[in-house]
Formats: sequence, C-alpha cells, structure tokens
Amino acid sequence: MSFFESITKKSKLKAAIKQTTEARSSDGHTADQLFKKVYQDYAEVVANEPLIAEALYNWGLALLHQARTKSGEAAANLYQDAIAKFSFCLTIEPAYLGAALDGGVAYMELARVKAVEANDSLYERAKSYFEKANAIQAGSASYNVACIYGLRSEKEGCLNALEISKNKGYLPVVADIIADPDLDRVKHQDWFVDFMESLNKKPEAAVEVSEAVVKEAALNEKADVVENPVVADTPIIEKVEVEDDSVEDAAAVAESEVVEHNTLVAEDAAVPEKTEVAAEADVVAEEVK
Repeated sequence: MSFFESITKKSKLKAAIKQTTEARSSDGHTADQLFKKVYQDYAEVVANEPLIAEALYNWGLALLHQARTKSGEAAANLYQDAIAKFSFCLTIEPAYLGAALDGGVAYMELARVKAVEANDSLYERAKSYFEKANAIQAGSASYNVACIYGLRSEKEGCLNALEISKNKGYLPVVADIIADPDLDRVKHQDWFVDFMESLNKKPEAAVEVSEAVVKEAALNEKADVVENPVVADTPIIEKVEVEDDSVEDAAAVAESEVVEHNTLVAEDAAVPEKTEVAAEADVVAEEVK
C-alpha cells in the first residue's frame, strides 16, 4: 500500500467511526441505513488486505463456539457478535463460503436461544445466509434450508431442499437426519418416510439396474442365435430349388437319351432282319437257276 492510499484510508476510517456514533444514537430505519453505509466504508478501508476477511471469519467462528457454552442473554450477545463478524467478512469477501454458512447457523442458534417461532425474522435471516452460501456453492446449505422448512412443516420447500442436498452430495448420513430436532415436525409424514426409504434403497436400485443390463444383453445374444439359422436356411432352400431344376433337366436328358437309344436299337434290329431276307432270296434264285 502506498503512502497516499494509507492516508486516504485513514481519513475514510475516521469518517466511518464518526458515522458509527451517529448510527448508534439513531433509531429505526435511519439507524439501519447509517449502519449499512458504515459497513460499506469499513469494507473500503480494509479492501486489498487479504488477511482481513480470514481474520474476521475466524474471529466470528471463535465467538460462535463460545456462545454455545453460554445461555440466555450472554449467549445471545455472543451470537450477535459472531454474526457481525461473519457479515463484515462477507462485505469484504462476498464469496467467503464459511462466513455465509456459519452466519446462517449463528442466526438459527440465536433463534433457539430466544425461543422464537419458526416464522420469526431470525430464521428468515438465517435462510438468507444459507441462500447466499448456495449461490457461492450449489447445494452446500440446502440441508440447512430444509431444516428451516421442516420447522415450519412446509412439505414442498423441505422436500425440494432435501433432494437438492442429496443430488449435490451434501446430505448428512441417515442417522444424523433422523436425530435432527429441526425435522421433528415432518419425520412421521409419509413423504418424509418415503424420502428416507429411498436413501436406503439406493444401493439396491443400482443392483437392479446391473441385473437388467445383464438380462438385456442375454436376450440380445439369444436373439442373434435364433436369427442366424434363419439366415442360413435361405441358401439351403435355394440350393434345393436349384437341385430340383437340375434333376428335372437330368431326367429330361436321360429320357432323350433313352429314346435315341431305342431308336438306334430299332434301326439296328431292322437292318439284320433285312439282310437275312435278302440272303434267303439269293439262295432261292440260285437254286432255280
């Protein structure tokens, strides 16, 4: 950081601190707007400082764990402080997944400490953080969203979030889902039971698919075997027809040869007879003489 940048940021920091004091003395919407402007100014001050976001996240994480060791107002204050650190971290680094996830978790746990209803704004803020986490990495907080819908007994939202979590590979193991108190209101509903049963049947479905593929391959192989003889029969039939024609031709030739042979035999037979008659006539004529 150059000297000029250092001076500029120091001036902006002083202005942000002054606005923070003004915001704290204001009420309602005015205070919210002032705080929002203050956060933006702080973000600009710490911009280009790569360790700031990581430090804020881990600071918030430490506060979150400490809050779990407390109860009542003490726990609530620590949760709120942790949320502030996560929020500031996201202001500096909007794609900080851990801050988005744990910010939502902190809001949910704060809601439990305060024992508010499922439709309370604290759960809505938690849902907003989880949706931001899903925008950073799809499905990473879908199970948490399902828990919020589960607290509200909202079937469509809960089931859809569970399906997304499963498809993206973020769904907890079955035992943890069953033990999750946030889903107590929906655990005994038919659609939830069906969803859990589908998780148990997943390996069997894979086996059935494999068996179906094997059966289909066997049927295809059998079909090929059955078809081959049919193809082989065709030339045999043609061959038989050719042989029948040949037989007929051969028979015709043989018959022709027999006729010619008989004719020759008849002619040959007539010649000797004619020769013998002529010889006898010569003998008679000789005697007369």
